[in-house]
Amino acid sequence: MHVQIVLFDGFDPLDAIAPFEVLHAGGTASKGAVSVELVSAEGPREVVRGTGGLSLRTTGTLDPDRPGVVLVPGASGRVGDPGDSADLEDDSRQEDAIPVRLTSALNTELPVLLKAAMEDARITVATVCGGSLVLAMAGLLHGRHATTHHLGLDLLDATGVHAVRARVVDDGDLVTAAGVTSGLDLGLYLLEREVGPQIAHAVEELFAHERRGTTWRPGGLEPAAF
Repeated sequence: MHVQIVLFDGFDPLDAIAPFEVLHAGGTASKGAVSVELVSAEGPREVVRGTGGLSLRTTGTLDPDRPGVVLVPGASGRVGDPGDSADLEDDSRQEDAIPVRLTSALNTELPVLLKAAMEDARITVATVCGGSLVLAMAGLLHGRHATTHHLGLDLLDATGVHAVRARVVDDGDLVTAAGVTSGLDLGLYLLEREVGPQIAHAVEELFAHERRGTTWRPGGLEPAAF
């Protein structure tokens, strides 16, 4: 399983690094059955996070024809509506807003590449936090089941997605995770699903992190009201 973690200007580092570390450890534990790299729509470059000046270097271009997993993180910045009246007089605060950073990502080649990846049956698209909003705002998740940070669930639902309040949601070739640290759980779940529970368990022990919550899937009995 090869995993391409896609960075864009304004990305949230923990959304990317948490699953990167888990999946990289999974590659070691599985003797190379898992590989992972940082990519961007533009190719190798320095990609700056949303706040704080930290940058990571991508080593390749997102390849929507390569089988495996394409993983999209969310953005780092100020939570809130960029149209708030207090922000209209402060351009820097508008630029710091997460919705603005997600929208900026849509003004690149990224949506075209992600669409091609989602149309390839050999690829699973995964997201952490606001990564699902990138896909949803690009019109790629209509009618699908997905999750995001709890503060973005209403926005996700408004795009025509069946928003689910769960830590990880498995909708077949789309696997989404909720806020920030859920990237650890996403990485572990992908290891279990793709290379087996023994590898996932070994990495879970190495990281001293037990996955939280139930991975939600469509199907099965629907719960009655409590």
